[in-house]
Amino acid sequence: MAKKINVGVTGCGYWGPNLIRNFRALPDCKLKMMCDLNQTRLQHLGSLYPEVETATDYKQMLNGVNLDAVVIATNVKTHFPLAKAALCAGKHTFIEKPMAASVDHCEELVDIAKKKGLVLMTGHTFLYSPAVRKIKEIIDTGDIGEIRYICARRLNLGLFQKDINVAWDLAPHDLSIILSIMGEMPVSVNCCGSAHITPGIEDVTTMCLTFPRQRAAMIQSSWIDPHKVREMTIVGSKRMIVYDDLAPLEKIRVYDQHVDRPPHYDTFGEFQFAYHYGDVYAPYLKQEGPLKTECQHFLDCINHGATPVSCGTRGTELVRILEASTQSLQTGGAPVHFEKPANGRRHTLNPTVRKRASL
Repeated sequence: MAKKINVGVTGCGYWGPNLIRNFRALPDCKLKMMCDLNQTRLQHLGSLYPEVETATDYKQMLNGVNLDAVVIATNVKTHFPLAKAALCAGKHTFIEKPMAASVDHCEELVDIAKKKGLVLMTGHTFLYSPAVRKIKEIIDTGDIGEIRYICARRLNLGLFQKDINVAWDLAPHDLSIILSIMGEMPVSVNCCGSAHITPGIEDVTTMCLTFPRQRAAMIQSSWIDPHKVREMTIVGSKRMIVYDDLAPLEKIRVYDQHVDRPPHYDTFGEFQFAYHYGDVYAPYLKQEGPLKTECQHFLDCINHGATPVSCGTRGTELVRILEASTQSLQTGGAPVHFEKPANGRRHTLNPTVRKRASL
């Protein structure tokens, strides 16, 4: 039987209550403490879960209730100091996305966790959803052929953030999915955007990622769109997948459609692209809550000494892209290139900003 893990959650604002509810419901978790600076929020949650202790002092949570693990759901700028304190106190640590505000901070957290033999996990929730896992399964079987490009749109009206732009807020969801599908880091990224509501904080961005083998991905993020959109299109050489996370039933549709170029031709009249139109089908998806699956995965990794799917290294890779996107925004959308290490398959960020050629 798995050991019961003593867990504390810090950050009881927008997302923290969802984590509290899910961890509390898991049989091999003992939710021991909720921590937040806002006493009103703590009183409210304390009325919902009276058996869970509350505290406004994070040090009290780390040192006073014999926790095995800490879950961090605060604003991004506080992720690093809170996570570092948790790891140094010997606690397994779960950090909501994005993992930290810089690559340097991410790498320091990964190093501490490795030295202390602790589980470090970041909250890339969509990697645990039945829809994304099914998409990965379909792609890995080769059913859609070679990936040509991915286009993602994540739009809504709000919620506006004060400390990060819309790319840092919304794009991590799509980036985590894209990196999982592609299986490697991009070669370069460029990002354009505008700040319409709060000066200096972009509320609309378009990010373009270039991958090896002529593959690409585009991510559009917005806080000022009238429609809530959560959609991703994956175009392969044989078939195409449309993933609509807001669809109540058929979240995934696979289109048996593609275009073939003629192998050779002698006259213009012989030059005809072959358009293939086949069936459309929606694969069955098991009804599971991705957040519950993610929380259980964290506990399982602690109990079995396993590496999480969304481990600290994966969290660091995502922040590398976000850092590069910020550099690109600051240079008017110029591409930022990632250098590939001589002995590794994954690209790492040693950003080189190359100005666009004059037209």
